[in-house]
Amino acid sequence: MAQHYRPVRSLLIFIVGIIGLIVWTFLPGERHTPKLGLDLRGGTQVILSPSVAAGETLTQDQLTQTISIIRQRVDGFGVAESEVTIQGSGNSAKIIVTIPGETSRTVVDQLKTTAQLNFRPVLAIDFGSPQPSASPTGSTSPSATPDPSPTVSVAPELLVPPIQSVDGSGDFADRFTALNCSESDVLSGSTDDPAQYLITCEKDGSVKYALAPADLVGTDIDSATAGLPQQGAGGWQVELKMTTPGGKKFADSTTKLSALESPNDQFAIVLDGVVISAPSVNEAILGGSAVISGSFTADEARALAQVLKYGALPIGLEVDEVQQISPTLGNDQLKAGLIAGGFGLLLVIVYLLVYYRALGVIAVLSLMAAAAMTYLVFVILGRGIGFTLTLSGVAGAIVAIGITADSFIIYFERIRDEIREGKRLRVAIDQGWMRARRTILAADFVSLLSAAILYYLSVGSVRGFAFTLGLITLVDIAVAFMFTRALVTKIGNSKWMLAGSSWTGVSPTRLGVNSSTSEAN
Repeated sequence: MAQHYRPVRSLLIFIVGIIGLIVWTFLPGERHTPKLGLDLRGGTQVILSPSVAAGETLTQDQLTQTISIIRQRVDGFGVAESEVTIQGSGNSAKIIVTIPGETSRTVVDQLKTTAQLNFRPVLAIDFGSPQPSASPTGSTSPSATPDPSPTVSVAPELLVPPIQSVDGSGDFADRFTALNCSESDVLSGSTDDPAQYLITCEKDGSVKYALAPADLVGTDIDSATAGLPQQGAGGWQVELKMTTPGGKKFADSTTKLSALESPNDQFAIVLDGVVISAPSVNEAILGGSAVISGSFTADEARALAQVLKYGALPIGLEVDEVQQISPTLGNDQLKAGLIAGGFGLLLVIVYLLVYYRALGVIAVLSLMAAAAMTYLVFVILGRGIGFTLTLSGVAGAIVAIGITADSFIIYFERIRDEIREGKRLRVAIDQGWMRARRTILAADFVSLLSAAILYYLSVGSVRGFAFTLGLITLVDIAVAFMFTRALVTKIGNSKWMLAGSSWTGVSPTRLGVNSSTSEAN
């Protein structure tokens, strides 16, 4: 097996991989440094208060569920070391959310959004003033995206008779006529009872709707994804996939609506009591999928998809305070930690060079390769999934570097053991690796298992420690197998190493091996 190993090929693959990471890291217009966490670069703290009606009392279950959903939403921003805590209990409870770095207003608004999504049949539409009647151009089908702006236009006085029968009197029709969509409190959203009729407006205040009870609700949605249309035309949209029961409800609803005349062939997509889109239905939709479009920006589409994905809050929330946090203390602690880590690393390097000599140089080069790869991966993950480096993550990195150094020592000691048994250097390098790799993999597996358990069973800063520990353990495996082994094999076959100089670190004489025994083997 040993004679088939090609160290040069392994080194080339490793070097090409590093070059690829470098190119990816330093792409023009992208961030070239790791994202720093709240304790290192500061961030935003948001204090939220539950909003309850007079006479109602919050239960602990409601607060616990709210904390869980908010934590899922915050974690959806990436491995960002965000914290979600609660102070107090009952109606006086405060929910405190800390998010590293600069936080946009969209994120803050998303934290308090209740995200009650309902699909309601349209009873009547009022554009505010009589307009020429037109046929609907929007469509909703498995293969077509609905037009978010219905073209139905009916004079307001013609809308009253169809909705007179909602409650048996003219009250509902009067309220519909009296509603003013320019009022800010109408467009700010409200609790939407899916079992009741609703009078509301489109999100831009341009259209007024009278809506029937909901045919589908938010829990009928299985997943939500923001993106651009596959055809490349149109703006950002949110693609919904229904649950199995939700898909059946959606099929029944669109089958019924497609047989009606305009405007009753439309359904309104209502989020927190405000209409996002109201497409017309030309045919039944049986695939269990739908698209919400409505002139979204990229941030708005992603925020809506994330809120729908993680569910509705059981209670309303109000933002009490938004404040910025200074990174001064974290920077001081980071400097102290880096000084301590650098001093410890220097001692390790001195030990490796003194004890292993030429092999120690290989170990130092391997540590440098691992450090470079770790930095590049930190930057790439920061851009890709929002990975954020904090003090706990730095601690995880320092612990993982020790594990990396252990891998080199295990390999080197196996080689030296083989030489003490009288084997030549070439044989010792190959057989030493065969024995060492099992130990290296076992140790790294234990580290990965510990990191995975910590990550999934913990929250906050402990998750950052676990993620970094697991990540650098994977880097250790790549460096040990692709770089260290190849470099030892290549240099070990050089004439200087085979000559057995005391500076090689594997001199038979220095290891106490009888020269005649060594030559015999």
